Amino acid sequence: MKIEQLKGRLKSLDDPRRTNRGNYRHKLEDIIIIGLCSTICGGEDFVDMEDLGKEREDFIRKFLERPNGIPDSDTFRRVYERLDPEGLSECLVNWLEAELPERCVIAVDGKTIKGSKSKAHKAYHVVSAFVADNQITLGEVMVDEKSNEITAVPELLDMLYLDNAIITADAMSCQKTIVEKIISESADYVIGLKNNQRSLYEFAEKCFENLPPDYPMIEFNERYHCFETTRRYYLSDEIINTPKRKMWCGLRRIGSVVSEYSVNGQIEHETRYFITSLTDLREFANAVRKHWAVENNLHWSLDVVFREDASRAKKDNSSLNLNVLRKMAITLLSKAKTGRLGKRKMMFKAALNPDVLLSILLAYS
Repeated sequence: MKIEQLKGRLKSLDDPRRTNRGNYRHKLEDIIIIGLCSTICGGEDFVDMEDLGKEREDFIRKFLERPNGIPDSDTFRRVYERLDPEGLSECLVNWLEAELPERCVIAVDGKTIKGSKSKAHKAYHVVSAFVADNQITLGEVMVDEKSNEITAVPELLDMLYLDNAIITADAMSCQKTIVEKIISESADYVIGLKNNQRSLYEFAEKCFENLPPDYPMIEFNERYHCFETTRRYYLSDEIINTPKRKMWCGLRRIGSVVSEYSVNGQIEHETRYFITSLTDLREFANAVRKHWAVENNLHWSLDVVFREDASRAKKDNSSLNLNVLRKMAITLLSKAKTGRLGKRKMMFKAALNPDVLLSILLAYS
């Protein structure tokens, strides 16, 4: 069973308790798996973990040893406060053994866990690498503030296997060291461009001035309720013959996305620019569109479905480890859901029916 593999993976984690003194009563893998089950069922805190364990003890007994029954909420809290979140994330992702698409889009972006702020530290800001195709978070790095994303992104990329992938990121990651790191790992990039790179941004604006009607582009039309959008994607090769190209490793094209919004008959326009190592217009358009999965599928789910910002876990690593469990729950729910059922409905069904919970846990079996 896949859960046996998960237990094996979790045994490699460094147990933060004083295991050499024999004064612990519950296995680390039991604490983590019950916590994951609680999160999938909509549990929000450590009391919920204890409650789910006791209510579903017959179900849990099928695959967990529980040498001393179900841990209480204080035990869950103390372990998650001290557990290494990066190690937990790595174990859970490796457990999935999911095959990534050959040319996958990995979106890199950060999110602040607003409820994690305490007297001892600022709210944690977590930079994640999210695969748009199968909604897997490959890794995350915690920083103190959003401005520190610049140094966190290279550290995050070091944790990943990037060969032949396309890395997307917002304008904060538009840095020479970051694009150099991506190219050195045999990957490509599509990165937003704003005034933090003023001269390059002004050059991009000139590239797309007065485009002829037959200039190559790809157009997408979308409608959500009363909100209608047309997006046009362009690539320019004018950067090739300029000195600027040599300053940016792998830079081959400047990209542009022109969005036209129609809300109740009123038209608005927005133009965004990108630097990219891609030369294929369709590949560029696909990467830009898939980047928004990190906002729409990951961050939105954390905020709305799991109510992360309302969580009261603040001490030490507790908020970061709960963030890891929520991201894994998003991945499993996305893989397991069928028909038109959303994540929240699937969580409700899992809380009602242990068989549904098990099917979600084994979604990648």
